[in-house]
Amino acid sequence: MSTRLARFQALLAGLLLALLLPGCAAVVGRAGDQFAGQLRSAVYDSNDPATVRDGLPAYLLLVDAMIQGQTPGKARNAPLLFSAAGLNGAYAGSFTGDDAERARRLAAKAMDYARRGTCLQDAALCAALDGPVEPFEQAVAAAPAGHVAGLYALGSTWATQIQANRDDWGAIADLPKVQALLERVVAIEPTHDRGMARVYLGVLDSLRPESVGGQPERGRGHFEAAIAASNDRNLYAKTLFAETYARLVFDQALHDRLLAEVLAADPREPGFTLMNVLAQERAKALVESGRDYF
Repeated sequence: MSTRLARFQALLAGLLLALLLPGCAAVVGRAGDQFAGQLRSAVYDSNDPATVRDGLPAYLLLVDAMIQGQTPGKARNAPLLFSAAGLNGAYAGSFTGDDAERARRLAAKAMDYARRGTCLQDAALCAALDGPVEPFEQAVAAAPAGHVAGLYALGSTWATQIQANRDDWGAIADLPKVQALLERVVAIEPTHDRGMARVYLGVLDSLRPESVGGQPERGRGHFEAAIAASNDRNLYAKTLFAETYARLVFDQALHDRLLAEVLAADPREPGFTLMNVLAQERAKALVESGRDYF
């Protein structure tokens, strides 16, 4: 389990960044400004991750202020709570660097927002959050298709919480709940969040060999579907495909081909540029480490 968790938390940061971007637009959109769409495009299409890192904390404060102004207990509050969970969770996982305490604080706030949104949206799922896995899975399976955005927000934020508390075995034990949420999201909407829900599942299914309970071939299917959904332009999906699946099954040819494609590609693509720049940075490191791995 320790090896599985170490790989999971090392891979999670890039995935979390995908959640940060729509959260910004959602928050501004709740304020009623048409600037929301332009903001979202600017962040997605930035080729400078440092600028995004330095500029987004203002939105963490903005969303906190908006939530403080909500009337408690209203179901219509859930979307903003889920957006807040995405913003805080993604920043915790992607931009806090070596500051573990800050990451834990932001992850805890994100999880609080996600839980509050879930409890406003789905009473049955709310009641199952802290219980055994099987009743939780049943509640997830019964969640209406219209709740897909909330299910994704809860699952991804929970992944952040696990990453930030990776030394807590109680937190680690919740990984099956995260997987159940993401599988339900994909069952409802396979291309949700531009296919990134399937990238999450590809990583989770490729953490262990099949001989000890992993599902690497199912993971490969998730990666391939996510890449196809982006018309081959989601370079981060390719990078994680190489890092998890290809390394797990010792497929050096696939590993090297995927990384070569990532490094040869033009990262500029509407909706993917920021992720693609980060993917290329990660791919360079994987090429270097791959010489010793295989």
